[in-house]
Amino acid sequence: MAGILAWFWNERFWLPHNVTWADLQSTEEAAFPQAEDLYLAFPLAFCIFMIRLLFERFIAKPCALGLKVQANGPQKAQPNAILEKVFTAITKHPDEKRLEGLSKQLDWDVRSIQRWFRQRRNQEKPSTLRKFCESMWRFTFYLYIFTYGVRFLKKTPWLWNTRQCWSGYPYQPLMPDLHYYYIVELSFYWSLMFSQFIDVKRKDFGIMFTHHIVTVTLITFSYVTNLTRVGTLILCLHDAADIVLEAAKMANYCKCQKLSDLLFLTFAVVFIVSRLGIYPLWILNTTLFELYEALGNFPALWVFNVLLMVLQILHCFWSYLIIKAAYRAISKGKVAKDSRSDVESSSDEEETVPRSKAPHSTVATNGTSGANGTNGYLTGATSSEEH
Repeated sequence: MAGILAWFWNERFWLPHNVTWADLQSTEEAAFPQAEDLYLAFPLAFCIFMIRLLFERFIAKPCALGLKVQANGPQKAQPNAILEKVFTAITKHPDEKRLEGLSKQLDWDVRSIQRWFRQRRNQEKPSTLRKFCESMWRFTFYLYIFTYGVRFLKKTPWLWNTRQCWSGYPYQPLMPDLHYYYIVELSFYWSLMFSQFIDVKRKDFGIMFTHHIVTVTLITFSYVTNLTRVGTLILCLHDAADIVLEAAKMANYCKCQKLSDLLFLTFAVVFIVSRLGIYPLWILNTTLFELYEALGNFPALWVFNVLLMVLQILHCFWSYLIIKAAYRAISKGKVAKDSRSDVESSSDEEETVPRSKAPHSTVATNGTSGANGTNGYLTGATSSEEH
């Protein structure tokens, strides 16, 4: 194991020329980032998760109920043993052939069976109350950590001149505020890595999971190699848009549609300016060019830059979706349905199969009507669509 670790943390790979791990050892005169510090992130991530549970239970939930947020989930499907067996044992998305067979077996029309399956799928989705509590927690954390980051960075020289990120490297002492900022951010993203499996599921779950992995990897390796100055810039820049996003979600769950739309459009501007403007011109410029000029070429430089470019690709993908939603908001006067919606619309798929019989059941015809939706990096708006 010691040999594997020594091979993995090869100085010639991770550090610039003429820099060794001995140069990054803490002394009595100055403290430097140590790999062992990162172990603190795991118990702290657990503590953050527990704080979240308490926050959602005793703060967010009472606020949601006070704001009249809907506590019930989507409409439940009518009990039916045959359809339930198909749903649980065979498929949650029956094809046209199976729908026709079930229609003959139950003497229901195809559209009613489609509606039953849609309602049954939505039945397992989270309530608006739960989504509000989750958004309020994230809003509170992002607001706190972004405020902390701004207060810290405005006193640093590298905020105003990114070349200072590399000045004097590796002899850049680890300030207590920077250490706290890094460890809390890393702990939060570790908590998201685990909690996303129980959080409200989004259609871009895989993309967000990739985002979290890239973020945790960047935070970890940049800390160990003492490339923390540029790391603080990246962290603070990414937190800015998330505050407005979660605020837009909460406004939507409270059915304040005009406020939700305004916040979403504000989020769209902040996101695009920060991720497609400031990020490449400020962050990528210093990591691709200024870092190379100051420290020369070394293998880890390309590892960091590839990961940063992966983030930029994700930024472009989300920006495309945001621009589409913002365009619809401006052209139609309301924000279009979220493509990451976690509850299906009542019009989903049922028009693709013609009716075969008149309705014979009491299945509701309004499907999953409910709250308008700001969700993920987009927002829903039509009153007949649940997000």
